[in-house]
Amino acid sequence: MTSKTRPGLAIAALSVGTALNPLNSSMIAVALVVLRHDFALDVAAVTWVITAFYLASAAGQPLMGRLADRFGPRRLFTFGMAVVAISCALAPFSPNFALVCVARALMAVGTATAYPSAVVMVSELSRQANISTTRPLGRIQMANTSAAAVGPVVGGLLVSLVGWQALFAINVPLSLIALLVVHRAAPPDVGRETGKLSVLIRDSDIPGILAFIGSLMLAMMALLNVAPDYRWWLMVGSIVLAGLFAWRELCFAPPFLDLRLLGRNRPLLLMYLLFAVFSGVYYCSFFGLPQLLQEAGKYDAGLVGLLMLPLAAVSVLATPLAVRLIERFGVRSVLIVGVLVLALASGALGLLTLSFWPPLVLFLTALMGIPYGTVSTASNQGLYLSARPEERGVAAGIFQTCRYLGAITATVVIGVVYGSGVNQPNWGLMVLTMLVLSAAVFLLTVAWRQPAE
Repeated sequence: MTSKTRPGLAIAALSVGTALNPLNSSMIAVALVVLRHDFALDVAAVTWVITAFYLASAAGQPLMGRLADRFGPRRLFTFGMAVVAISCALAPFSPNFALVCVARALMAVGTATAYPSAVVMVSELSRQANISTTRPLGRIQMANTSAAAVGPVVGGLLVSLVGWQALFAINVPLSLIALLVVHRAAPPDVGRETGKLSVLIRDSDIPGILAFIGSLMLAMMALLNVAPDYRWWLMVGSIVLAGLFAWRELCFAPPFLDLRLLGRNRPLLLMYLLFAVFSGVYYCSFFGLPQLLQEAGKYDAGLVGLLMLPLAAVSVLATPLAVRLIERFGVRSVLIVGVLVLALASGALGLLTLSFWPPLVLFLTALMGIPYGTVSTASNQGLYLSARPEERGVAAGIFQTCRYLGAITATVVIGVVYGSGVNQPNWGLMVLTMLVLSAAVFLLTVAWRQPAE
């Protein structure tokens, strides 16, 4: 161990950095109504503040993981935290909503560097300190889960006391602390590439990334009816870009998304589809419910944050229980039970078409937290079992992208369903959509089989 390396301090700072992505993805849920009022937006338009973050994250995670391996995790982590600090310091002064979305995208790029860098860096810290990687990785994962749990509460308090600007400002000191501590306490990058920028650009599959993002954006614009006269042209453009993306990924090495990896591994493909659709169900409730409580229920943003807390908090408590059940009954059994609870919880949310009684809301959000903790944990284990050992790194990157695709799908659903108003009848349509998606998750779960050893 070098004299400069301090494993405990470095792991704490890495935990702070990696927590920024889930923290910001959950805090924004209670700010949508305020943003709509401040910038005179409709429901479909305001969802772009979420979509911008997830599009950038979906494209950034696999790429940043590759860059961490090539150029060094500490270098990439500090760069990412600097991007977060700068973009979040400028965002509160944005004169229009478009610049707010740009700031969210830049924040997503910065936070996308954190988790892959942390995983690589933890391995080196553990080696130098002669300890197992299990404990530090567990601490980082717990920080991520806890950040998602407290996000709505923190976001609600900040929005109600200061305004949406505070959701950006809070990231400045957190990212700077993570940057400075990791720079001083983490091991230096040794034996990494310092190649030319032209080589980096050539090997990063920029055309593939642009086609991926462009296809998603055009599809969303068509589904949200952003330009009614050009709706079908937008959809055609999305399909064309999707085809070009697939062609590019099959021809380019190394690809941004390894489509051949999906084609030759059916259990892994099913797990990706399962997790993407499941994430869509979860984020429909996570982003759709706060708007309903604020608009139709007339609740303050701070109170909505407290009412949403059980959803994420119960998921934290369900995670260790899911681990024990997987060890005893296997991944598939736990997945099936978790998805059945998901359908039950989704259907129960339909009670909010009748009443916004706070104890009922607390019960329903807590109920929704059970399948989130259970299915997420079992899906992660299913990914590990489905991927070949030599492919687990890239498989994990694509798995994270599936989460973001599910979140993006949820924002489209919310924009479409709430397009005529955020009210109880439209929430009933949202619940019906969640039940249909839950049925799809169940079919995918039943179809999945653990590969033979």
